[in-house]
This record gives sequence, C-alpha cells and structure tokens, in this order.
Amino acid sequence: MSKRYAAVAITRSGIELAVKLGGRLGGTEVFVYAKYSGGLEARSGEITVFDGPVRGLLPRLFGSYEAVILFFSLGAAVRLTAPLLRDKRTDPAVIVIDERGEHVISMLSGHLGGANRLTLEIAELLGSHPVITTASDVQGTFAVDLLGQEYGWRADSFTPMKGVSAALVNGEPVAFVQESGEHDWLPPGAEVPEHVSMFASRAELRHSGRSFSAAIVVSDRLAEEPEEDAPADTALAEFTVVYRPRSLVLGLGCNRGTSAEELEAVVLHTLNELHLSLHSVRNVATAGIKGDEAGLLALCAKYSWELVLYTPEQLNTVELDHPSEVVFRATGAYGVCEPAALLSSGAHSLLQPKLKSGNVTIAVARIVYPGEKEGQQ
Repeated sequence: MSKRYAAVAITRSGIELAVKLGGRLGGTEVFVYAKYSGGLEARSGEITVFDGPVRGLLPRLFGSYEAVILFFSLGAAVRLTAPLLRDKRTDPAVIVIDERGEHVISMLSGHLGGANRLTLEIAELLGSHPVITTASDVQGTFAVDLLGQEYGWRADSFTPMKGVSAALVNGEPVAFVQESGEHDWLPPGAEVPEHVSMFASRAELRHSGRSFSAAIVVSDRLAEEPEEDAPADTALAEFTVVYRPRSLVLGLGCNRGTSAEELEAVVLHTLNELHLSLHSVRNVATAGIKGDEAGLLALCAKYSWELVLYTPEQLNTVELDHPSEVVFRATGAYGVCEPAALLSSGAHSLLQPKLKSGNVTIAVARIVYPGEKEGQQ
C-alpha cells in the first residue's frame, strides 16, 4: 500500500509517539531522527531513519504525501514549513502534535487538504485533544470550499471563494441556490446558519426581491438570459460561487469506428444547446456491444467518465416511444442511447430525447437521487 502520510519526530518522546501512531494510522510512514532513535532500525515503507536537519527533509515530504504530521512545537513547525507554502489547493495537510501527545493541532490545509478530518482521527487514535480553529468548524456550519467534495462537486472558479466564506462566517446574508445534485451535502453535526437563505432556483432567488452579500449556486445549468424585469445571474451577489454537481448522464450510441472527435463534438454541441455544464456529466451509458469502441473509450478517458454498459435484455426493459427495428437487428435492443441514459440515471424522462448527428446518437438524463422525486430539482 502506498503511504499517504509522513510522521516526523526528532526527540525521544516524539519518536516513541510517532511510531505508535504509525502502527495505528494506516498509510503512515514514520521519519525519525537518528541521534535519538534509540537504535530503531529502518523498515522499508514503515520507518525511515534520517541523519541531518529536518529542514532538509521537509521539502521532499511536502511534494510526496497528502499530510505531514510533525511531532514538535507549533512555533518550530511554522518556521520550518513557511518557505514551502505555495497554494491552499495543493499544499499538503500539516498537523502538529506535542511530544507528550496531549494536543493534535490542525495547522495547515484544514479544509481542502483534509487536516481537520485527519486531526480528529489522530486525536481519537492517541486519546488526545483535537485543536481545530477554522471558523466554519468552530461555528458548527459547513465549509464553502469543501461543499459536495465527497460527491465530486466542482467549483467553476475559486476566485470568489474567500469572499463567500467571509460572508458565511461573519453572519452576512448568504443565498444558497440548489438546482441539482445531492441534497445530503451538509456534514454530520453541522447546521445551516439562520443568515443563509435556501432557494430551489436562481429564478426564485431573483424574484425574491432580496439582496445578499454572497451566493452559493449548485447547478448543472449554465447561466441563461434572465427575464427583462430581473437582474442578470452575475448580479446575484457581490461574491458568487458556482458548484457543478455530477448530475447528468449521457446516453450514447454510434456507428462502428466513430472517432472520439466526432463523439466529443456532438456531446459539446448538445450540452451547449441545453445550457448544461460539461463538468456536471457523471458518466456515459450505452449498449454492451459498444464496450470496445475505441472512440467511445477515448472520449471517456479524456474526461474521466465511467462507461456504463447494458445488455440488450436490460435496455429492452425500458418502454420507448419510438422503438427501432434497425437498432434491434444490430444490437438486440430496440434502442440504445435513450434506455441507457434512463437506466443509469434512474429517471423516467429525458432532458434530451434521442438526437442523431452524423454517426452519433445522444440522449441526456438528469440523475434522480435516493429519496428524491423526479422533477424535484
């Protein structure tokens, strides 16, 4: 198993504690200072004995591990890591533990790097007190920059993130618009603050007549031209973060040998016509006979989309308005793109019924999540 975490200790007590943590926290490699290692032998992938200043070791660890766990003072950790910091989206989590193991401190990359989550896990393993200072965690609310992370939600831009986060933790009026995506995004134990107002659509927000310091929009829809008497989407708030949930399924069919370029062109054109975001595509669905189609495989690889395959028997369980005898003779199913999209999404209706363009047929469906009624979003 590849190691995800590096634990570094330079004192006898710290080394003893680091080795203990290494045995309890899976995926941890322990780095111990030779002078105080007490003859501890290096074990490949588990313990590394280093002889030299820790300042020379840390740059390599920063670029190789998800988290760096330091068993020495917070002040020393700050001084040693400061020259290594680049960007909150790429810096590893940094956690500091005093050599007696009384406190586990989330020092760096608490949200995006996962330091807060790992701090709680380590504190439980060592029987220590976790120290987390990020405002959203202290207030018991959600972190804007972690929204929907477990579901693969993707922010269009991180530029407005700081302004939205500041408005949220400082009690300013914030609008939360969710048009698609999973609804159980709120972390366990967290609550939506009273100053956050929930809306089911951007149109509902616009017509509320209310003004907000910041807005969070969760939607697979691109911004459309608003009604004449309503302000543009860009004026929803001074700071607006747009998240793209993975809420769309593409049903695709194609002639044998169709190129990835032709498939991609049809997908991009169709989504653009529907005002839907490419970043909200979860997967492609098609007939099992297309599982070795080079162009289809290349398209899915380019966008990291899963290719979901169905047998003719599965596809034929979906009642079609226009079953095709031609498709049946070729595949054993009376349709491919429409039933595949419906089966994969769990929906009963399509955002885009079968559309043929050159060698490609495409259908688009929006995913229906557990406990949700179709059309609820």
